[in-house]
Amino acid sequence: QVQLAESGGGLVQAGGSLRLSCVASGRTFSSYVMGWFRQAPGKEREFVAAISESSAVTDYADSVKGRFTISRHNANNTVHLQMNGLKLEDTAVYYCGSSYRRSVATVRIRGMDTWGQGTLVTVSS
Repeated sequence: QVQLAESGGGLVQAGGSLRLSCVASGRTFSSYVMGWFRQAPGKEREFVAAISESSAVTDYADSVKGRFTISRHNANNTVHLQMNGLKLEDTAVYYCGSSYRRSVATVRIRGMDTWGQGTLVTVSS
């Protein structure tokens, strides 16, 4: 089982950009579907983006499609979320997650097996 550590959150003005990173421990990173979820205050955790083991398949929530890009680098056990055109409603704690058993399509609905501690993204007007 991997352990995950996110970084890159912070305060940004609406329309700005941030790049989140997630570093995973373990030797089998390339065997995991990776993804990002977020949780805004008072709301449930929601799917943002996911990427397959080889980067061949990606999936995005409709609310971020065209603005966010997920990528991974198996050689150094990292997954990134590039966030452009940030909106006030993107304010949330962003969680990196991994799944060994589920597909990209499944994690969107059923979530991840393992989560990081989260990183806060605050978008101001």
